[in-house]
Amino acid sequence: MIMRYLICIDDTDMPGTKGTGWLVQELCEKLEKRSMGSCSSISRHQLFVHEDIPYTSHNSSMCFEINLENQAMEPIIAYMANFLETRSQRGSDPGLCVAKLDKALAQKELIAFGKMAKQAVTSKAAAYDLARKTGIHLSEHGGTGDGVVGAIAGVVGAIAGVGLRLSGNDGRYRGWYHLGQPGSIVRVDTLCGFSFIDQLVTRSGTVLSTDMSVSIGSEKIKTVRMEGRQVLVVLKNEEMEKTGIEYRTITKQEAKQY
Repeated sequence: MIMRYLICIDDTDMPGTKGTGWLVQELCEKLEKRSMGSCSSISRHQLFVHEDIPYTSHNSSMCFEINLENQAMEPIIAYMANFLETRSQRGSDPGLCVAKLDKALAQKELIAFGKMAKQAVTSKAAAYDLARKTGIHLSEHGGTGDGVVGAIAGVVGAIAGVGLRLSGNDGRYRGWYHLGQPGSIVRVDTLCGFSFIDQLVTRSGTVLSTDMSVSIGSEKIKTVRMEGRQVLVVLKNEEMEKTGIEYRTITKQEAKQY
């Protein structure tokens, strides 16, 4: 029997060090190497930036899904806790949230908290209160524990990241992809042939047909999360009159808004 969980980690870094995304990627690799589970792509969720929030870097959390087959979650939580306590940067405030993806999960409440965390400051107590009410794991592993709070509370939030990932329409995925030189023309079905691209979608949500072609807008391409999928976002192509290609992929700078 396969069980699915969302795991979100926040605030493991310090200015001038590699970000939380690097550490979470390493954690996923270690989990898979030890046959502790199969991990999905990692999504980054931007939280509220405010002078009252003592975040250490960019105030964003990293979330991924792990699939377990005939395994208990408790030993994995213990492993991740030890990993964070020994690998996080001194002075950071690592937070860990683990939520089982089943019908009992209070998605509505978690999503509401995550969305609020993008625009307001909250308290650590509010984060723990929500964890208790929804029955999900929330723990701190160093520093003052502010990392568990979520952007609302005054720091980056592991529980907020779970809510934002659950919403299906927030964040961008970790990693940059080189899929062609800027201006080169590529078919949509070719791009969707990569495991990390489900669809090509306009900002309004229109899904491009697989028999279309698009222009590559930037040397580095970033995927984002829309409708629960890992997609490439496209915009109207400024060179359409010359090339006949209606859309181009978003640039590195344009991807930063997600």
